[in-house]
Amino acid sequence: MRHFGHIAPEVRKRLFYREPCEFTADSPARVLSAALGATLYSPATRPRLADDVLKQGARGVVSMVLCLEDSISDAEVVAGEENLVRQLSDLAGRPGADLPLLFVRVREPEQIGDLVRRLGPAVAVLSGFVLPKFTAERGVPFLEALTAAESASGRRLFAMPVLESPELLYRESRVETLEGIFRAVDKYRDRVLALRLGVTDFCSSYGLRRGPDMTAYDIQVVASVISDVVNMLGRADGTGFTVTGPVWEYFRVQERMFKPQLRQSPFLEVEATALRQKLIEHAMDGLLREISLDRANGLLGKTCIHPSHVLPVHALSVVSHEEFSDAQDILRPERDGGGVLRSAYTNKMNEVKPHRAWAERTLLRAEVFGVANEDIGFVELLAAGLA
Repeated sequence: MRHFGHIAPEVRKRLFYREPCEFTADSPARVLSAALGATLYSPATRPRLADDVLKQGARGVVSMVLCLEDSISDAEVVAGEENLVRQLSDLAGRPGADLPLLFVRVREPEQIGDLVRRLGPAVAVLSGFVLPKFTAERGVPFLEALTAAESASGRRLFAMPVLESPELLYRESRVETLEGIFRAVDKYRDRVLALRLGVTDFCSSYGLRRGPDMTAYDIQVVASVISDVVNMLGRADGTGFTVTGPVWEYFRVQERMFKPQLRQSPFLEVEATALRQKLIEHAMDGLLREISLDRANGLLGKTCIHPSHVLPVHALSVVSHEEFSDAQDILRPERDGGGVLRSAYTNKMNEVKPHRAWAERTLLRAEVFGVANEDIGFVELLAAGLA
């Protein structure tokens, strides 16, 4: 699979200075964690789940979570498990199918071993499990169960813990909780692909819900948690993990309080004013702003609950030609001693030592999402993906 692989080759050639790389479920963890992109959630109870997975994969989705937790009722769990095993077995029986990375969100640690056992050889289509309400106390049994299931099946399985518990939100217990989470995931570092933020659960602890005109960063109690999670778990010194952005809940807005957040000029330049209007009607201007803030705050990838959110996440993950030029300049071997240089675009200072970690992360993102041509922006990437 590859990002933007659903777009015709001649269109990709026009859009990209360097095209996204190809990868598989067996690629190195560093590649997969960066390549998750928009991770689309789907209830495990959907009767045509196997067909849905294939359809979304053909539309550019590269990671999906099949959910047995919050997206279904308690009464549906048994039927959801049965349907999940049946549908994944169906996918495993379709040789040559181009599948996205598939993860199952479970409720309890015991489900991991049980589902792997019931899947048998069909576990080959599974990349891992999403672990809800993760803390040190609750999370370690999940990680132990995943390790045992991996050993029993012979299949590499990754964990994606979800950070969403009240202990993490409350100021008096936050640091202790984060320290415990770090100890747990550090012990199983090779199996932890990414940490996911459950912002909806954070908001529920205070009876809050952000509107379509607001981002997670406008809700200060939530923004403070995101900041502390990145501070303690997302460091660029080799101890950190990939942390993904929170879910965007909206896909159509009937009424707006504030002005749209999308400037007109980028759309006028490429005669895409109809696209701008469509994005505004579907609350995508708020989503685009939140994706930009995710990246500025050290997050990569995003939880998604609607297929229309996938392309905006991927379009804004593509590395611009200017970013790529700066990153390459900073990481040239002759710059190892440090120093300051003017960017090739002659519009900024690149300071080698302070900007090195940013440059390394940028080149990894460039590897999986590609580098746009010099005259290509996110509007052209969105328009091409929607064509």
